[in-house]
Amino acid sequence: MLEERAYWLAWSQINGIGPILLQRLHQNFNSLAEAWAAKPVDLMRIEGFGKQIIETIVQERTKLNPEEFIEKHLIKNPCFWTPADPDYPRLLLEIPNPPPVLYYRGNIDRKENQGITPTVAMVGTRSPSEYGRRWSRKISTALAKSNFTVVSGLAAGIDTEAHTGCLEAGGRTFAVVGTGVDIVYPKQNERLCDRILQQGLVISEYPAGTQPNKTNFPRRNRIIAGLSRATIVIEAPHKSGALITAYQANDFCRDVYVLTGRLDDERSFGCLELLSKGAHPILPSSDRLLSEDRLLEMLGAMPKLDNAEQLSLFPPNPTVEKQGPPLEPELAKVLSAIVSGPISFDVIVEAAGLEAGRVSSILLQLELLGLVSQLPGMRYQRC
Repeated sequence: MLEERAYWLAWSQINGIGPILLQRLHQNFNSLAEAWAAKPVDLMRIEGFGKQIIETIVQERTKLNPEEFIEKHLIKNPCFWTPADPDYPRLLLEIPNPPPVLYYRGNIDRKENQGITPTVAMVGTRSPSEYGRRWSRKISTALAKSNFTVVSGLAAGIDTEAHTGCLEAGGRTFAVVGTGVDIVYPKQNERLCDRILQQGLVISEYPAGTQPNKTNFPRRNRIIAGLSRATIVIEAPHKSGALITAYQANDFCRDVYVLTGRLDDERSFGCLELLSKGAHPILPSSDRLLSEDRLLEMLGAMPKLDNAEQLSLFPPNPTVEKQGPPLEPELAKVLSAIVSGPISFDVIVEAAGLEAGRVSSILLQLELLGLVSQLPGMRYQRC
């Protein structure tokens, strides 16, 4: 495990080798240590590995000793995960381009890394209206009080409000940044960052000392989406970075929720666009629940029960009512598809006969109910 960790780090230093090519290397060799010693002819068989990039690999790996490099790297970067580490966030392992190295500072809660504690992203414009600020605080507060971990990007505006509302409610929050974890950007969020380090994590794919660069921030948005079971967009004009996060969440088969806004407000244009493409609107329910309560209901939040009570509500066969209320038909269908575990997401989709996005949403509900658990590689098993 330690050896493989060193090789994830070493491969990430090779010019032209990004997350997707690294995933292909790992899939073909099952070990990045073995891939490091592979001959050019073996590398040539992998999609995306042409003559030029293979020449670069051959040249650069002769100059780099993975075991020595990781020892030196740990001096300035003592805290990081690679996919070889058991604490690497398993939700990130589901996306097609997970960061090969994920740096962090703060306090770890392994239930978050394992996907047991639900994580929800909140993103939006850096120049929100008073309406946007108010609802960011209300929603992040409600999420924190319902034991969701709030994920955002430490930017000015909606990100700041989301982190702050969560912290003030006593919740945990992740700040995914486009700099090294030792750099605070923007500067005015230094105090906020200090609070996050006490009640959560600052996360980045960039090593210590990395300064702000405009190309880094769109890239980090995939991490925000990948770490989260759902993404909430508060206010976002056209071409907003928040829209990048939302579209990536959709690509990852994660739910997207949008705060409704005015038709004549530029800050709502991106949100309206998302709604037109199928995002879930955050609306009050017919029985006059507050919007944040309705959102929690949509996310699958349930009243807290101890394990014994929770298990007693649902019999082993979800299609038969024995001790409590039966599952909804679609939930029962997906649970029935998991006849033996671990079982892949694709197999569950085929067996259930439902759309992939719907199955992903149902699996999240079943996880929150404690009926299934998720394993790395988008595999599921019954609890």
